[in-house]
Amino acid sequence: MLDAKEITVDHGRTRILHAVDFTARPGRVVAIVGPNGSGKTTLMRALTGEADHGGQVRLNGHDIVAAKPWDLAAIRGVLPQATPLAFPFTVVEVVRLGLSRGVAAADIGLIGQALARVGLSGFEGRFYQELSGGEQQRVQLARVLAQVWQPVENGMPRWLFLDEPVSALDIGHQLQVMQIARDYADAGGGVVAVMHDLNLTAIFADEVALISQGHLLGQSAPADILRDDLLSRAYGCAVRVNTAPASGTFILPHAARMAAQ
Repeated sequence: MLDAKEITVDHGRTRILHAVDFTARPGRVVAIVGPNGSGKTTLMRALTGEADHGGQVRLNGHDIVAAKPWDLAAIRGVLPQATPLAFPFTVVEVVRLGLSRGVAAADIGLIGQALARVGLSGFEGRFYQELSGGEQQRVQLARVLAQVWQPVENGMPRWLFLDEPVSALDIGHQLQVMQIARDYADAGGGVVAVMHDLNLTAIFADEVALISQGHLLGQSAPADILRDDLLSRAYGCAVRVNTAPASGTFILPHAARMAAQ
């Protein structure tokens, strides 16, 4: 279980997160949503130990501040918003970086399996810098998957922390990546994802945590959080849930997902 209590983060004299409580359980996808600058990524970085914070975060019983980095690497993989690489790595070398941090470093076959899972079989020898932004994002996801390939290891759940995992992807690959997250949770792992797309969140998340101006407005099932009043308050505009516009064209991913099954 992931249990975060009274999480505060300050940047200089500015408080970014205000005593946020957050929980996530294995077997579930928990989405963190909110407007730009609300503190979503800051919360994610606090949950993974990358940001100095007040309060306490425990993952599978480990205090992440006191835990050894290699112990954390064995139970959770982190996909940041962006992962710039200055050197000309090939795709297989990038994915191997994740494999080397996990508990199955000797299982080279996981590299091909992870790339196949994200739809990039045959890309092993290509240079990372020559790929499109969406392809690079999927390579990074393959890296994270290779690190924690088995959702449950020795009876303990493992975790995916995904910060905007579909931001550079077309609708088909968005659905593919979110299905990967869904499958990981269904197999017993835990998934925490920062999301901007509320439609995808509604489809795939078991719980939604809504953040605005560094405050947690609520964490519960999607139907309890994705409401007109809460979303309008958080985003500062009139949001109407489950209401089709009177005119014009709108496209939602629900039908595309059903067609792909």
